[in-house]
Amino acid sequence: MTRYSRAELARGALGALLGIAVAGATARAVPGGPELLPFIVAPMGACAVLLFAVPASPLAQPWPVLAGNLVSTAIGLGAHWVVDDVLLAAALGVGTAIGAMMLLGCLHPPGGACALLAATATPAVHEQGLLFVLSPVAVNTVVLLLVAIAVNNLSGRRYPHRPAAAAAASPAAAALGITAPDVEQAMKRLADRLDVLPADIVSIVRDAETHALDRRLGSVPVSRIMSTDVVVVHPFESIYRARTLLVQRQVKTLPVVDDDRHVVGVVSIIDLFTRDIVELESVDSIMRTDVTTIAAETPVADLVPLMTTEGYKNVPVVDHEGRLVGMITRGELIAVLHRALLGAA
Repeated sequence: MTRYSRAELARGALGALLGIAVAGATARAVPGGPELLPFIVAPMGACAVLLFAVPASPLAQPWPVLAGNLVSTAIGLGAHWVVDDVLLAAALGVGTAIGAMMLLGCLHPPGGACALLAATATPAVHEQGLLFVLSPVAVNTVVLLLVAIAVNNLSGRRYPHRPAAAAAASPAAAALGITAPDVEQAMKRLADRLDVLPADIVSIVRDAETHALDRRLGSVPVSRIMSTDVVVVHPFESIYRARTLLVQRQVKTLPVVDDDRHVVGVVSIIDLFTRDIVELESVDSIMRTDVTTIAAETPVADLVPLMTTEGYKNVPVVDHEGRLVGMITRGELIAVLHRALLGAA
C-alpha cells in the first residue's frame, strides 16, 4: 500500500470536504427541479477521491471527469426511457456508458456510477428528465473540477497533470536510453494495459537510474579518484612558461592559483596555442576566471552532470578553505563509472 505524506493526506481529505460542500451548495442554489431532486449525487464522492487523492491519474483529468460524467448520465437516462425492466436498464446503461467513454477517450469510473444512477432513476430524476444531466450532475462536476484545480495547485500539486520533465541524459544515454515512444510501444505489448502516461514512466526510470548511480557512487568522494600531482601557474608568470609546462607535463589545462593556492582562473591548451599572443605577456591576460571547482568530499556521482550535461573536461578540486588539492578529469570519471558498471554486471 502507498504511504501518503501529511501534505497528501491533508490535500485529499480537506480538498474533498471543501469540494463536496461547495458543489452541493452551488447545485442547491440553482433554481428549478423537483423538490426531492438531490443537490449532490453519489458519484461525486468517487470523483472527489480521484481529483484530490490521485490527481495525476489519467482517469482524473478534466476531460474524462467532465465528459465521462455527462455522457454517461445521458446514456443512463436513455436506457431508463427505452427499457422498462430496471435491472436490464441498469446493465445496458452502464455497459454502453463504459464503451462510449472508452471510444471518446474520457474513461472515468464515477461515470459508470452516473449511468447507473440515471438508469435506475427515482421519480424525481425521471421528472427532471434530460435536465438532470445539467442539474445537478453538470453543476456538481464543474464546481468539483474548479475546486480541485484551486486546491491542488495552491497546495503544490500541478493539476491538470503534466508529466514532470525527465532528468537530462548524457549524449550516450540520449542515443541509447529509454524514451516515451519506447515505453508506449512496450505498454501496447502488455496483456494488461497500464493506466499511466509513458512520459511519467520515463521520468520514473530516469530518477531510478540517478538513484542507482548515487547508491553506487554516492559514498565515494572525489578525493578518492582525483589526481593530486597537479601542475599550476601563477597569474604573474609568463605565457611562455605556461606553454612549456603544458608540453612537459602533457596536460591540457593548468589551474591558475594565488600564493595561498586559491584557484583564480584556468588556462587551456586552446587559450595558449590557438591565439595570437605575446609569450612575454603574463598568464592573467588570457586566463579564464569563471572557474567551476568542486569540493574534495563531494560524491563522485555529482561529477556526472558536470562532465556530461555541462561539458566540463577538467575540474579543479578544492578543500574546505577553497585551496587547490587536486584535479579531476573526464578520463578519471569514465574509469570509475566503468568499474561501477562492471560491479553492476
